Amino acid sequence: MAEQPLHEHTLGNGLRVVVCEDHVVPLAAVNIWYGVGSRHERAGRTGLAHLFEHLMFQGSANVAEGEHAALLESAGATFNASTSFERTNYYETVPVSHLELALWLEADRMGTLPAALTQANLDNQRDVVKNERRQRYDNQPYGTAFERLCRLTFPAGHPYAHTPIGSMEDLDATTLSDCTDFFGTWYAPGNAVLSIVGDVDPEQTLAAVERYFGGLPAGPATPSARPGDLGPLSGVREERVDEDVPSPAYFAMFSLPTDGGDDIEAAELAAEILGGGSGSRLYDRMVRRDEIATEVWAGVTRLASGPSLAIVDAIGPDPEKIAEVLDEELARFAADGPDEDEAARAAAQAERGFLEQTETVTGLANALSQNATQFGDPSRVFTAPGRAAAVTAGQIKEMAGRWMAPSARTALTYGGAS
Repeated sequence: MAEQPLHEHTLGNGLRVVVCEDHVVPLAAVNIWYGVGSRHERAGRTGLAHLFEHLMFQGSANVAEGEHAALLESAGATFNASTSFERTNYYETVPVSHLELALWLEADRMGTLPAALTQANLDNQRDVVKNERRQRYDNQPYGTAFERLCRLTFPAGHPYAHTPIGSMEDLDATTLSDCTDFFGTWYAPGNAVLSIVGDVDPEQTLAAVERYFGGLPAGPATPSARPGDLGPLSGVREERVDEDVPSPAYFAMFSLPTDGGDDIEAAELAAEILGGGSGSRLYDRMVRRDEIATEVWAGVTRLASGPSLAIVDAIGPDPEKIAEVLDEELARFAADGPDEDEAARAAAQAERGFLEQTETVTGLANALSQNATQFGDPSRVFTAPGRAAAVTAGQIKEMAGRWMAPSARTALTYGGAS
């Protein structure tokens, strides 16, 4: 993807704005990232960042309950939100004629959400989140695997030891005062990046942003987040999970370097070579040759403020045998590394993934917000394919030997031989 001109501006209240023209279709994507996620929560109030993702659709000073979604739907928009360890984002893609509606809605809830924050809204959305937890995690086969691995991988109290969904107990304990304090601490212009991509005029768009957002107070300086460094894991820490699941399984987690450097690029390629699909080493060994698994996958979760994570999932009748073969393949990879063809194919797959993520105005706006929020440079998005292509087979080997060694993981065993 060729680099596209970006128009950047910071308002007097600290809101960072990125505008990118794309005149292919008459749409405009509005994407706002707030620098707050589950890693910023305090003990006893896990799940608050994700709960806020829901509360932000319940109205504000000039928008009635349910009106935010209704106005966007009537304009033909698509919209949603998401929460991770490190950020919460809100996004809508609208016909360009409705761009100012989207900006007004985002500005109103950024500036005045507490005006509509009631006990009834809190109770309603808390129930929604608890039901989401039941459906997607607690009552889903292997649904709590990632959550369990994080608890096993990170020390107690570490900012990444709990996941964004939070616990039922903490959700029940959350009060209106907690919500008001959380909003006042984190939902301020100076803790946000607003990206707009589409069939827009940059000068007019920046003027509209100033009109809707410029009068919002800057808010307090955000607190310093707790450090999240971890380093490579030492030894294998394993937990056996006694749940009714369709098949025994084995899940492993590895700590990786923080996003932003060459090592994480090598780690991403290593995971692709090892378990990125039906052409990967683990699939070939476990599914095709040894027939000890029906499916196997490996991937990376990049984190910019703490250790990134590699995950290996394998479904099969004998988790102990899967673990044994995983050890063998990790040791072989650390000793020999990938061949040049494997490295080239993995880099090509990384480029393909990047193009798929940024081929729409919605995806590009999100990528610009991400790079501006986490690395201070939205244009960094355009160098992603080159960074992956520059990684050598030797760098992948060195990274894997240090970070993805057989003795450097936590693991879950579901069922299997005892």
